[in-house]
Amino acid sequence: MNRAYFTDAELDFLDRVRVGRLATADMTAQPHVIPVVFATDGRKLYVPVDEKPKRVRPRELKRVRNLLENPKVAFIVDHYDEDWTQLEWLLVRGTGALVENGETHATGIRLLEEKYAQYEEMPLKNRPLILITPSHVMSWKALQR
Repeated sequence: MNRAYFTDAELDFLDRVRVGRLATADMTAQPHVIPVVFATDGRKLYVPVDEKPKRVRPRELKRVRNLLENPKVAFIVDHYDEDWTQLEWLLVRGTGALVENGETHATGIRLLEEKYAQYEEMPLKNRPLILITPSHVMSWKALQR
């Protein structure tokens, strides 16, 4: 089933998970995957380009350069457990956009600050966000006993 929305169970999972993996690709389709923090408003995902140590300015980061060349992205979160009946993952494919101001930016900042206390010490207000709009959402959860 091809759907572009999250189920209630998927939203609960996104609320519980603290880190995901963001995949971007440049115009030659060379992939780039990095771990990221994120938040959701129930329809879209917000990924900060925060002030953690980086060697270059935000627009020079590989993930941002890729996004500006090719807006197709993938994002995955998962839960691993030695008890394989507890395994779970959620994959989002869609489009990404760099958001630097406006209502969408303010919403993303608020959601990220609510989810991660670390942003009290590392303000996001003047930092760009990556907005992910899902076009395909799929998830899997192992059978519960």
